Amino acid sequence: MSDAKQFAVIGGGTMGETFARSLLANEIAPAAAVTVCEVMPERQEMLQDSLGVPVTADAAEAIEGAPVIFMSVKPQDFESVASKLKGLILPEQLVVSIMAGVRLPTLRGGLGHRPLVRAMPNTPAQIGKGLTVWTSTDEVSAEQRKQVRRMLATMGEEIYVDEESTIDRATAVSGSGPGFFFLLLEAMIDGGVMIGLSREQASKMVIETALGAAAYAKESGMHPAELRDMVTSPGGTTAAGLLAMERHGARAGTIEAIIAAYERTRELGG
Repeated sequence: MSDAKQFAVIGGGTMGETFARSLLANEIAPAAAVTVCEVMPERQEMLQDSLGVPVTADAAEAIEGAPVIFMSVKPQDFESVASKLKGLILPEQLVVSIMAGVRLPTLRGGLGHRPLVRAMPNTPAQIGKGLTVWTSTDEVSAEQRKQVRRMLATMGEEIYVDEESTIDRATAVSGSGPGFFFLLLEAMIDGGVMIGLSREQASKMVIETALGAAAYAKESGMHPAELRDMVTSPGGTTAAGLLAMERHGARAGTIEAIIAAYERTRELGG
């Protein structure tokens, strides 16, 4: 692999680091070909030590000569970063943004650039088990889209969508979704402790059960309602537990969580 610069990562936070680490682990690019722009000194040092990549606080320096620019700064920081980059991005460079709520027209206006990809990964990408939903402008070539699929696949599954509005919906479902599942896992573990299990026992049972249930749902291709019916015997323990969940609004609360996350995504995008 060539050491010539291939990627610039603007924002060395959790997802910026995850993207850079995935590129290296999957041998998409060597460390010398990935430059990270990070303004926090402690993060700069950590990224240099753990990844061995060049790190700079200068966004303009980071993007120079990089065919792909990965934007992973906080949405509220985009305007400030864009002001430093506008007019410096060449037509042949591809910008990939994972900033929640920052839409393609905003990216185009802020950066003065047209070949753009907007993507929404989620946190399991940190272990290569993530899901990234993405779309692109018409100016992104077929070869560039192929490259995007390859690099996003290093973090897990990827799904291309034609309509940008789907990205806002994906942000609410798959982007925020891990947080909702973590809350459910936490609640089930606490329930296990309340009935006498040790926290270690409850954690093991709940996490392995969640993994198995998700894998079963994926491989079977059956609707979750069908799977739930299969495990719910009349008058049995699961029926009693499900009744309690319904009484306490578990279903309605989850639906409301998705709606609230979607509305917040739209707020972030103005």
